[in-house]
Amino acid sequence: MLYRKLGSTGEKVSILGFGCMRLPVVNGQYDKVDVDIAIPLIRKAIDNGVNYFDTAYPYHNGHSETVIGESLKEGYREKVFIVDKLPSWLIQKRTDMDQYLQEQLDRLQTKQIDFYLLHSVKEDYWTKLESLGVLEFLDDAVNDGRIKYTGFSFHGELELFFDVIDSYNWDICQVQYNIVDESYQAGKEGIRYASNQGVGVVIMEPLRGGTLVKTVPPEVQKIYDEAYTKKSPVEWALKYLWDQKEIDLVLSGMNSYEDLDENLKIAEKSFPNILDPEEKEVVREVKAAYRDRKQIDCTQCGYCMPCSSGVDIPGNFQQLNHAYMFQDIENPKMNYYMLLKESERASSCTECGDCEKICPQMIPIQKTLKKVRETFEN
Repeated sequence: MLYRKLGSTGEKVSILGFGCMRLPVVNGQYDKVDVDIAIPLIRKAIDNGVNYFDTAYPYHNGHSETVIGESLKEGYREKVFIVDKLPSWLIQKRTDMDQYLQEQLDRLQTKQIDFYLLHSVKEDYWTKLESLGVLEFLDDAVNDGRIKYTGFSFHGELELFFDVIDSYNWDICQVQYNIVDESYQAGKEGIRYASNQGVGVVIMEPLRGGTLVKTVPPEVQKIYDEAYTKKSPVEWALKYLWDQKEIDLVLSGMNSYEDLDENLKIAEKSFPNILDPEEKEVVREVKAAYRDRKQIDCTQCGYCMPCSSGVDIPGNFQQLNHAYMFQDIENPKMNYYMLLKESERASSCTECGDCEKICPQMIPIQKTLKKVRETFEN
């Protein structure tokens, strides 16, 4: 296993982190983790050098935290960093923060969480948490030893990312970033900014929930097949990330021994600047091929906003484009319901037509929103 220093903390973390959001389950039931597989799987990862385990309050309806607590008995706790998150959407008052943290410590059977993140920071959550004193809460929890380092996972726009980074002396940030999401949310610009500030950079969704490797479009597979170096789609996706010196660690939601073994093997030789110029050209071609699969020529410029009915037009179009680009309905559908409020979804469109008059790309917005609704709401 290779290790990198995590921002200015100086802690040496394995470049491959274990994301515990998709542990093996019994009969497809998300809230029933198969402990007979999960615990040995987690311990095998530790035995092979993985020392960073990421969980959160809602993962597996709370059972992810308890399984980690069980897995780290018999001397394993001292070998790893536990990463957990404050459930931002559940916080209504300052005392809630202490209550949830204590519950998480109990579930994990530990006295201290190594890295404690604000979960899913976006505009509304951040405004509320800040007003309730979350930064003072973090200071208190560090000072009394309940947590060691602070951070946040991010799901907002770039400008908000800059604001959050500048608001506190963070230790780490966790962002979605992969071979096609270079400009999504914090994106490359945010990652570089955080790294320059000494904030450790942790990557989530390196395979976009598996869509970058499970349903590879023929035109993308052709590019991989014709490359002079032969790599699987998983290897291309992971090495693209580890090639970048600003990235300290990549999380992977491994739920089988096959996933773990494959990722461990790729991680063995993944140094910064590992890709040569020809391989970087392959990556550029792959990005272009995915972009060409977009069905809606929406540039996310926001000219159509704000919508008088509250519809997040660019947000709706983004999820529909993702369904086309990755030959996958389920992940964009999940994001449609998770990331967009009910009032922001396509079904709230009243067909006033004002947006179409000002769209620089002349997109038939009303017709396209109907397509969004048909795709995700039926």
